[in-house]
Amino acid sequence: MDTNTLAPPAPTELGYLNPGGLDFYADAAWDPTLARELQWPESITTYDQMRNGSGQTAAIIDAVTLPIEGTSWRLDPNGAPEEIVCFISDQLDLPIIGAEGQKRTTRRAGRFTWSEHLHSALLMVVYGHMFFEQVVQPTADGKWGLRKLAPRMPQTIAAINVARDGGLDSIEQRPPHDLRVVRPGDFTGNVRIPVNRLVAYSYRREGGDWAGRSLFRPAYPHWRAKKFLEKIELQAIERNSMGVPIYEGPAGATKEDLEAGKRLAQSHRAGSNSGASLPNGSTLKLIGVSGQLLAPREAIEYHNAEIGKVALTHFLNLNKGGSYALARPLEELFTQSLTATADIVADTATQHIVADLVDWNFGEDEAIPRVVFDDLRTDTNAVANAIRTLADAGIIRPDRSLEEWVRRDLGAPVKDTPPPDGWQTQQEVDDGG
Repeated sequence: MDTNTLAPPAPTELGYLNPGGLDFYADAAWDPTLARELQWPESITTYDQMRNGSGQTAAIIDAVTLPIEGTSWRLDPNGAPEEIVCFISDQLDLPIIGAEGQKRTTRRAGRFTWSEHLHSALLMVVYGHMFFEQVVQPTADGKWGLRKLAPRMPQTIAAINVARDGGLDSIEQRPPHDLRVVRPGDFTGNVRIPVNRLVAYSYRREGGDWAGRSLFRPAYPHWRAKKFLEKIELQAIERNSMGVPIYEGPAGATKEDLEAGKRLAQSHRAGSNSGASLPNGSTLKLIGVSGQLLAPREAIEYHNAEIGKVALTHFLNLNKGGSYALARPLEELFTQSLTATADIVADTATQHIVADLVDWNFGEDEAIPRVVFDDLRTDTNAVANAIRTLADAGIIRPDRSLEEWVRRDLGAPVKDTPPPDGWQTQQEVDDGG
């Protein structure tokens, strides 16, 4: 042993990430400058309102999630034995890279499906997190298979417990409504789910904040201002299109006469059957606001644009002014953002679904396949031109692996004829085949 080798640190952890107790959010772990309605768990109600109460936010959710749901997801063997790859492919309902043309005959009724799971997992974009409980069942060949990944909706979570080192310890759900204990001093009845049964998706997590950071957090001030301005706009339209009823009583009108006229004005409504009967000498006028009005529409559009910026979708609004030459780099930035979100799903699924299934059935020393997704770019011409340029320059060669990748990227059918002699996949080259 080299005596000059620097000794490594002791295999212990001296510091901490979670400064409080196990219940991370009950012990002042959040930013004290953050508005209360944006702190977990109050944030869940806020994001529910934003998600369901605005066409702009609904469009943003679709813009962020639909491309990820719409692309093809696959299983990369990643050097794992064929038995493991086939087992994971069957459990996750994902095609294997290089074997897409093989017919899949497994029935999926009552079993886990990747597409359904992906749709639920992407709710992390809205709420900042999404938890699932792993529910297993024995397979016909004696292995432990995945019956379902049961969503544990954010609205039901009572506590997110975090270890001192920042790792997730467990979550607690409120009991169902028909089982809740309501007597003072009784046990709360929360359902605790430990981390070894969880798959936790956390969006833009920092440190031990497993509640994540919703895409809508920076958009909240603009959303709140927009809702207020929309209310003002509706009131302005109502008052100035119909007018404000003004009653003028006749000369010598009594207090009772004026009160009756006031009630008449307040009850007046526009419509085909509207009308009024007035005492002799009195008048009823519909008067709009005079002078120049400050229309809130421009301010509403400004806040809409600011909301769009949180998802980098503001390049879609360049028809209102701006250069389409600018739209291209903004679109590329948006695509990178989508890719980063999809990477969270792929990495989490690989490390906490695939790895668990392999550990339970084949041992912790076995290689694991990876969950991957196709390129989210939409400009296939740019990809084709880049490949042609690189091939002409001799930097890459059009081998079997490249052809299969191009077919997947373009969404073309898999090749149904044998590859030419001498063509090998990169996996075959690595294996010495």
